[in-house]
Amino acid sequence: MTDAIIGLPMLSFLLIPTMSSYSTSLNLLFFYLTWSTLVLSHPPLKVEIIASLAVRLLFYVFPSLFFLAFDAFVPSAAENFKALGDSALPLKNASRKRTIALLRMVGWSIFNTLLGLTIQAGVEIVFTRVLLWRSALRVTTTLPLPWGIIKDLAKGYLLREIIAYTLHRCVLHNWNHTVSLSRSHRDWYHAIDAPFPLSATYDHPLAYLVRSFLPMYLPALILRFHLLTYIFYLTLTSLEETFAYSGYSTMPTNFILGGMARRTDNHVLCDGEGNFGPWGLCDWIMGTSVGADLVDDVVAEADKHDVPGKVEKAKGRVRKGVSQEANGMKGAMKRRTRRRADD
Repeated sequence: MTDAIIGLPMLSFLLIPTMSSYSTSLNLLFFYLTWSTLVLSHPPLKVEIIASLAVRLLFYVFPSLFFLAFDAFVPSAAENFKALGDSALPLKNASRKRTIALLRMVGWSIFNTLLGLTIQAGVEIVFTRVLLWRSALRVTTTLPLPWGIIKDLAKGYLLREIIAYTLHRCVLHNWNHTVSLSRSHRDWYHAIDAPFPLSATYDHPLAYLVRSFLPMYLPALILRFHLLTYIFYLTLTSLEETFAYSGYSTMPTNFILGGMARRTDNHVLCDGEGNFGPWGLCDWIMGTSVGADLVDDVVAEADKHDVPGKVEKAKGRVRKGVSQEANGMKGAMKRRTRRRADD
């Protein structure tokens, strides 16, 4: 089963597009055939869970472990990339007790990741075998259209932002109605000094489900994503968690991931006073941003690329073009007037 999951999609995604002798239509045809073979030859539940596990391992667990090893074994180099300097290095000058505590955190992080996958499998089993409903995700031979994938991703991330903000602020930081869960979240996640690789899934298991898993999984459940759409969604979310919680100041896309990482750092440093949503949109709307908010990130990115100057240049080119067009029309009118006068 694992060979089928790895072999067939990888050939379509990676190997075939690199062969210039094949056209795009042939690549798509080959992918459709391999995807259909995969879906028809294996139970949908196995396809969904093993694909989800592969994504979480490849795009979250393994990269985070690599970053953590880099922080541990090359601290002098890692410190230069850390937004909070050496205070964000979990193992710098660490005692044996602190090292064991960090290893325990890593273990809980991986456990929580697997817990989320177990619940995902449980939901599918309850839907299809107990309630006799259709599956939570669409595992079919029909491929989703690119525009459909983009729309589902946009709606999914908007729902995720709303759900994550609501649950994080109103459940995990509510000391009136959910005291026990709030205390667990404080004693686990907010006991760390600064975010470190794998801390995206470090928390009390129940708090992790509320803070991370449910906001990620519920949009896919509500919108009933196609499995391929869910794989894209899970891949992007895994990469987001890998970089946003890494503690690094240098990101592949500083505008998106850099802002998320800064807000994640500030949420921990201010002991949960704000920055409850992953993207910062709901925090900006509700006025709970701590430090630079989403609009500040947009303005900073615009200034970085000199967007106002480029806009002014574009306006100048448009005005010049309109002026030339108007002068041309005036000249044409004058020539027509002269011809009529000559006639």
